[in-house]
Amino acid sequence: MQPYFLSLLIFSPLLGILVLSFISKEQEKAIKWLGVLATLPSLCLSLFAFWQYQNGYDVSQLTEKRSWIRFGEFPFLRETDFTVAYELHVDGFALVMIVLTTILATLAALASISIQKEWKGYFQLFLLLEIGMLGVFAASNLVLFFIFFELTLIPMFFLIGKWGYFEKEKAAYSYLIYNGLGSAVLLIVIAILFARTGTANIAELRHILTDPIAQMQTISPISDDLRYGLFIALLVAFGVKLPIVPLHRWMLRVHVQAPPSVVMLHAGVLLKIGAFGLVRIALGLFPGQFQQFSTWLIVLGVVNLLYGAFLAFRQTDFKMVLAYSSVSHMGIVLIGLGSLNEAGIQGAIFQAVSHGFIAAFLFFFV
Repeated sequence: MQPYFLSLLIFSPLLGILVLSFISKEQEKAIKWLGVLATLPSLCLSLFAFWQYQNGYDVSQLTEKRSWIRFGEFPFLRETDFTVAYELHVDGFALVMIVLTTILATLAALASISIQKEWKGYFQLFLLLEIGMLGVFAASNLVLFFIFFELTLIPMFFLIGKWGYFEKEKAAYSYLIYNGLGSAVLLIVIAILFARTGTANIAELRHILTDPIAQMQTISPISDDLRYGLFIALLVAFGVKLPIVPLHRWMLRVHVQAPPSVVMLHAGVLLKIGAFGLVRIALGLFPGQFQQFSTWLIVLGVVNLLYGAFLAFRQTDFKMVLAYSSVSHMGIVLIGLGSLNEAGIQGAIFQAVSHGFIAAFLFFFV
């Protein structure tokens, strides 16, 4: 595969955004077709990569790295310290999430027939959201991960607030406030890790934080207390996204007030960013702290599971049933991660992917 394959996969919807910019908003039929067609290049590329992976291709070769940002020059530091590169990389888990994202993006574009106004702006924001989601799963350093993570917030806010239902503004601001606070916590964690280690690369951070010898060679050693604090902060940041009870109220409003095509991506993909972050970052960087907190993680999972299930039984609105069932299903993901064994973690990943398809298809029927 070409060395720029991942960038092409992630940013191919940008072509649709640019073409839409030159089309008159009165040409609704052309806008609708272009909005759907703009999701197909990413879908085809992701399915091609997955097909290659199923036929024995080493997916770890899908890697990009280019010089990007350098924070100062200090003679007593290594040349690579405080350098952020443009780095993309996927493994089997990330590739499955990318395939999930591209399939649901195409289906959600088809389901956008329920949108009644301003198709041009809607599809431009929709395609920008897809770029952010794909970038989150392919980023291999925390700074790039955070940028793509934030890129999903802006279009979602406007998609909910402008094309939603009766209480759409309330749902949009609730989404923005909760996820914005979660993002602020995540940014603090990234800043501390970057300042202490001089790198934002996830693989390098994993090596530094799990190898005592590498830890002694860092700019400033990270104490056990600080590690535990950083882990709790990551749990809060990704717990808002997952969501973990009691950080779930915003999600219920979004499921009910946002248009079904947008909720397909929210329930099918955006909630799974929380699970992806817990596996890739929280568990990957802080396995010791994850193990110490595993019992509490299982307790939180049981609370999510039972709370969501019982309240889903009491709802009369089908969208609220699906919202509370999503809370319940994410409890199963937490229980699997808390087990800290191969079967449990694989089960959590399987549950996240399967729920992504199930929830999206149910909202597609809506």
